[in-house]
Amino acid sequence: MAEYLSPGVYVEEFDAGIKAMEGVGTSTAGFIGMAQKGPVSGMPVLVTSMADYTRRFGGYLSERAYGQMRFLPNAVEQYFNNGGSACYVMRVCKQVKTAVDDGDGGQEDGAAVAAGSLAAAQADAKPFLTLTAADPGAWGNDIHAVLTPLMKCRTAITKAEKTDAGLTLALQDASGFMEGDLVCIQSGQKDQPAVYNRIAEAEGNRLVLMWETADIADDAKAFLYLVEWNLAVRDETASEQYEGVSLHPDRDNFLEHAVQKSWLVTAAADLAQLAAGTLEALFDGAQEPSITLEFTGGSDGKIEFSASLYIGQDGAPDARTGLMAFKTVSDVSIMAVPGVSDVTVLSALVAHCEELGNRFAVLDMPLFHRDVTELQDFRENFDSSYAAVYHPWLQCYDPLLKRNAFLPPSGSVAGIYARTDITRGVHKAPANEVVKSCTGLSLNYNEAEQEKLNPKGVNLIRKIGGQGIRIWGARTCSNDGNWKYINVRRLFIFIEESIRANTNWAVFEPNDEMLWSRVEGTIRVFLTAQWRNGALAGGTAEEAFFINIGKSTMTEDDILNGRLICVIGVAPVRPAEFVVFRITQKMEGAQ
Repeated sequence: MAEYLSPGVYVEEFDAGIKAMEGVGTSTAGFIGMAQKGPVSGMPVLVTSMADYTRRFGGYLSERAYGQMRFLPNAVEQYFNNGGSACYVMRVCKQVKTAVDDGDGGQEDGAAVAAGSLAAAQADAKPFLTLTAADPGAWGNDIHAVLTPLMKCRTAITKAEKTDAGLTLALQDASGFMEGDLVCIQSGQKDQPAVYNRIAEAEGNRLVLMWETADIADDAKAFLYLVEWNLAVRDETASEQYEGVSLHPDRDNFLEHAVQKSWLVTAAADLAQLAAGTLEALFDGAQEPSITLEFTGGSDGKIEFSASLYIGQDGAPDARTGLMAFKTVSDVSIMAVPGVSDVTVLSALVAHCEELGNRFAVLDMPLFHRDVTELQDFRENFDSSYAAVYHPWLQCYDPLLKRNAFLPPSGSVAGIYARTDITRGVHKAPANEVVKSCTGLSLNYNEAEQEKLNPKGVNLIRKIGGQGIRIWGARTCSNDGNWKYINVRRLFIFIEESIRANTNWAVFEPNDEMLWSRVEGTIRVFLTAQWRNGALAGGTAEEAFFINIGKSTMTEDDILNGRLICVIGVAPVRPAEFVVFRITQKMEGAQ
């Protein structure tokens, strides 16, 4: 409590007790699949548009090369076309090997990383600079990198002499130079080419250079420059500029550090491998010297399906791959592996959603499953309220083929989930919604077929006369009647995650009646708002939910062991799946 010592008026703020709660987002999707480029380990990449996807992961994939594994870019495009605003993408590919290792870095048929390097002319010379494509794949062979020298810290050479230590220079001002720096000597004499060297020793205004070089006449008005570089890197979809970078590892602007956030390349510099005359030879007497690095060695490897690639490896945060990489992404609420209908992969996806409890899986059925019995059998592989299956595939325009093609529905469905969440709310079933950018279906099922499939939890996409192509099902893969509707499960995910995200303030507070009252009030305000928005059933708030907290929910042992237990019950709204109108004859004059 504040001390009041001086007479006067005091105005103080105090905590009212009830905390405002904000619902978590439910419209962010996560996609896993093959791509031209992009990281294959670490964190999934946030993508906010198709143009953004293209910059990070490249374009559409060839059907001939990738087959049924080519649908990731198409699914992302359909997701945005149908209302999605943001998604996370994780690329998968075979274990990689680098183009510059000793050959033991990965599988022989794995994807290889392209690289470009600069070295002295000697046959056994090691590179003094290597730029490597940021990610594996043949895309790296198209990287174009240009290094242009940038002259800084110009100072006059007052004396040059050969000593036992080497070529020694006396400078007018040696500030800005340090041992190990790359420098350039430019003579005042006409037609005298620039000479590049390195500083072996630096003391005061005296420098000793590393290599022998041409004599510098005292009256030549020679100047010494610190050499830094402008680096320009680009590929077909992105370009990057790095100005004033150094090859000296002790400089703050060291090249390896400057490109750490690059989407295109990584860098490795070792000036100890730079030999006398190397740069002069690379510049080859050009009027405006620059060096172009040619990237080679990139390969997509042997492209073939493997369930383990999609499931991925768990480990350190920067080493996770495939599905495992999504473990630490908290704001993903919809998951899909577009075009993949392998039961092993989809079962792992469903298990992932169940384990984390905060996301829902959209599953694609095989394109060529047509018979009702086939679809029922496929659906029976899953029993979970955290997943839903959809069929048939959608006919959409494929920009690579420049014609319509059949695409898996998961991308479009995830976009419709996001669109419905934004426009109506997560409590609205994502069904009876138009599939945008869709011109047809791989199969057209009738009502009799749907009568058999719908109770089994197979959500059909159908062409409704005069109403376009719509999702015509809203069931999960659960055999539990309490969880048969998608919106019910996703509403509970929303409520649970919102409470989890907004009640951290209660941790380590005194576990007494005052805290219980504050927690109860905070949750009550939130659930009342959901009821008023139509997410909960009931004519009154009391009918829509209940909250119990206190001695009725906690024992003395719970309190002694630091447990606060709050019991919450909600009545979710369920969709009007079957709209029935009963009509009878009304006799004239009858009441």
